[in-house]
Amino acid sequence: MVSVFLTQTGGILGPFAKVLGWILNAIYEFVSLFGIENIAICIILFTFVTKMLMIPLTIKQQRYTKLSAVMNPEIQAIQDKYKGKKDDASMRRQQMEMQEVYNKYGSSPTAGCLPMLITFPILFALYRVIYAIPAYVNDVGALYQSVGELLQPLEGYAEYLMEAAKQVGVSTSKFSEYSETTAVLTMNHIIDILTKFSQQNWADLGAKYPEIAAQLQPLSNKIIDINSFVAGMNILDPAGYKFPGIIIPLLAAGFQFLQSKLMTVNNNNNNNTKKNSEPNQMADSMKMMNNIMPIMSGVFCIMLPIGVGLYWVASSVFTILQQLIINRYLDKADINEMIEKNVMKANKKKAKLGIETGNKMAEVAKTPTKTIERKYEEKSTSSYANAGAKKNYDSYKRSEVSYSAKSIAANANILRDRSKDKEKDKGDK
Repeated sequence: MVSVFLTQTGGILGPFAKVLGWILNAIYEFVSLFGIENIAICIILFTFVTKMLMIPLTIKQQRYTKLSAVMNPEIQAIQDKYKGKKDDASMRRQQMEMQEVYNKYGSSPTAGCLPMLITFPILFALYRVIYAIPAYVNDVGALYQSVGELLQPLEGYAEYLMEAAKQVGVSTSKFSEYSETTAVLTMNHIIDILTKFSQQNWADLGAKYPEIAAQLQPLSNKIIDINSFVAGMNILDPAGYKFPGIIIPLLAAGFQFLQSKLMTVNNNNNNNTKKNSEPNQMADSMKMMNNIMPIMSGVFCIMLPIGVGLYWVASSVFTILQQLIINRYLDKADINEMIEKNVMKANKKKAKLGIETGNKMAEVAKTPTKTIERKYEEKSTSSYANAGAKKNYDSYKRSEVSYSAKSIAANANILRDRSKDKEKDKGDK
């Protein structure tokens, strides 16, 4: 599989990757004080630390899920009330009444999506860091640089590494410094290729250049030790279908399946909607995704480096533990107190934005549709004469005899009423 995550990443994910890379480097230097120099252990600790840092977002997401259990029956009732009504007036009233429910609980339709949107760039940046560890962990990068400094004076090193890049799955399309005439590679690109070397690749490199074998061997041995995992696995090698590598895909799929089942149970416990209501298509889609994703994770882990699979396993384990602890905490929380805090927080936010927090929305939501339409029509009247004519039209429609609003009979009666009004005014004077 071709690697697309080379050297330090830039763009939108760059700042996220640098912060996470700094964390991974700090973890590596910390465990090194105890004589532990192993990337696999650092990835596990790294996963734990990042999960702890994202606890506020996770708690916010779980609070919204718990709050949704109370809101959903009211939302469902409004949807059932306007079921089949597609006219603009009904759609406006439905939106206003639903918004009033969200205001009542201090929430919003996008509250559940926001934590996920914030989490996505962090997750993608995590993969970038794991794929390019020498670019972020100083001590590991120094080891690879030492090997690169041994190779650069050698004749034909660039051609050999470019050929090796094809074998280990490194894309060299952006290696602009290399050409058949110059045949050189920058240190960063040398490290990008060496990072994907397996134990066999290191042995082949020593055999190709015996003049540096004595200096290369201790460096390559240390790199192999740093990247080693239990049962002789190397975190840079694909897991594959054979033992012991296949253990990682099986664990990744198994723990992610447990994680999805735990989330499904929580959603079912929080679902208080009507039994006779139509099936929630979104919930059905999520259920299907929860069943498919663990299988896909296992398949991907077979092809990806073991280090990525190890991260997935550790991430699922910590997520399950985190989920159990947070759920236990939220189960003890008073839902009324949670709603009150949400409303206060929402009102403060609206006050900062200059939005009124009164009950105007509730009053509008309770106003009959005909009243809303009449007010809208009255506001759109261009002159006093038109307003008076409309009033006469409306009053004439309510008389015992009904005429078309723009008929000759209706206009005649309007003129008659105006004459009576003028005569009455003269008599009063």
